[in-house]
Amino acid sequence: QVQLVESGGGLVQAGGSLRLSCAASGRTTFSIYSMGWFRQAPGKEREFVATINWSLGSTAYADSVKGRFTISRDNAKNTVYLQMNSLKPDDTAVYYCNAVSRSHYWGQGTQVTVSS
Repeated sequence: QVQLVESGGGLVQAGGSLRLSCAASGRTTFSIYSMGWFRQAPGKEREFVATINWSLGSTAYADSVKGRFTISRDNAKNTVYLQMNSLKPDDTAVYYCNAVSRSHYWGQGTQVTVSS
């Protein structure tokens, strides 16, 4: 089992920055293959934002956030980060942390609101 706890959401003006954190804990964190971020805006489906391979550090991003968001990890702390710059109102959503090992695990979500 893997438990994920997100933090760092909040309210920010357009053009501003936020950094999200997601800490993983549990018996099977050693088996995590990748971690990432998804988001869900009101009335929309959950969508992929970014992912990072836990051992290689390779990353992938949705086109909508490329060049603005950066995903990183601290293996010693079992924590993944999402640095979000140049935020837009369209980035407003609940952001969910995801971990992939033998199963998929989700955090509880953290609200990000970008005002225009």
